[in-house]
Amino acid sequence: MLKKTHIKKGDMVKVLAGEERTKQGRVLEVDRVNMRAVVEGLNINRKHSKPTTANPQGGIVEKEGAIHISNLMLIDAKTGTPGRVGRKADKEGKLERYVKSKKKAAK
Repeated sequence: MLKKTHIKKGDMVKVLAGEERTKQGRVLEVDRVNMRAVVEGLNINRKHSKPTTANPQGGIVEKEGAIHISNLMLIDAKTGTPGRVGRKADKEGKLERYVKSKKKAAK
């Protein structure tokens, strides 16, 4: 059974913990089985590859690594501030995601 996540592919997120803390990026892929996400330009890993027919030069390949979803926070597209994710029903009854920001809660 796959778990529901607060992060989806294409979302802008902020990293909360780890070496890439405070950096932002777009989610490229979400692994719901392991609860991890790949964020564009963050957590870069280097892998040494032998020369092959496809890549006769070989060398070092840089690729984004996965970050645990609990270390990511969604960024609101309108205001650009990070916050927790909430869900509410729209006019047709479908669930719509929104960002719970601290500014709205203070009112």
